[in-house]
Amino acid sequence: MKFRKKPVVIDAVQWNGANLDDVAKLGGAREYEQDFVGDGLIIKTLEGDMKANKNDWIIKGVKGELYPCKPDIFEATYDKVE
Repeated sequence: MKFRKKPVVIDAVQWNGANLDDVAKLGGAREYEQDFVGDGLIIKTLEGDMKANKNDWIIKGVKGELYPCKPDIFEATYDKVE
């Protein structure tokens, strides 16, 4: 069987190691200050904690959940919406 991903518009921000305000806006009022690992950021996902490394994208899912995505996967999966 083959499946096609449904077209969904998502909100996302690319983590640059310092843009916590952008991440907080994406995920609501959640505080991330205690969630640093080097220049990475620990994201609380539905599957558990995941690390977003510098340049990873942080995506807001269809249920409002956040999760990190590697840049190459993001580029292959998503197109920018104007």
